[in-house]
Amino acid sequence: MKKNIVISLDGHSGCGKSTLAKKIAEALNYIYIDTGAMYRAVSLYYMKHNLIDQEGKLNANFKDHLNSFQIDFTKPNAYGKSFVRLNGKVVEDKIRTLEVSNQVSEVSKYPLIREKLVNIQQQYGKKENLVMDGRDIGTVVFPNADIKFWVKASADKRAMRRWQEFKEKGEEIEYQQVLDNINSRDYQDLNREVSPLKKPTGAIEIDTSNITIQATFDEAMNHINKILAK
Repeated sequence: MKKNIVISLDGHSGCGKSTLAKKIAEALNYIYIDTGAMYRAVSLYYMKHNLIDQEGKLNANFKDHLNSFQIDFTKPNAYGKSFVRLNGKVVEDKIRTLEVSNQVSEVSKYPLIREKLVNIQQQYGKKENLVMDGRDIGTVVFPNADIKFWVKASADKRAMRRWQEFKEKGEEIEYQQVLDNINSRDYQDLNREVSPLKKPTGAIEIDTSNITIQATFDEAMNHINKILAK
């Protein structure tokens, strides 16, 4: 029985790993899973159910809701795109706000939440060839991934990209707000007790600070093709 191939991409928020992962999955005809979208969907759930206090902390009752939300993805459409669902409803647009961005690192640090989502993520790897990006894919979810990437970029570059995305959507947000959010998420991701963000052992590093999406993709595919050829 042929083993499924797993490609992991880890890195800070806004470094371009999701965009890169999607392009790799499309080129190889692999399934793509955006784990960041999963944690955003959980954050949206808790926000909607008023289980987050004014300081951004989860209410102690959050545990009672762990079986009340289901996170999965739609089947790929004709263009190979799939979208995250919260209890059966696509929430892709609702999870891409600054409000959710400000909350997701806090929500994702809770062990019970991570345990539930990691289990879901690992199930996908048992079914098909997979490209998955996130914060702990090559360290926790798939520590034995066939190919691992560590994607990085400066905080200023990452904030500028996110700010431009908000502008394109017509959202009036100050650049400094976005930069503050990036720096806050970096700190929380690096310092959480459970599955802190770190470079996976054996990961190939790609710095996207000063290169185009196409150049990033070309560099990644060069590594992938060499490894798969072996």
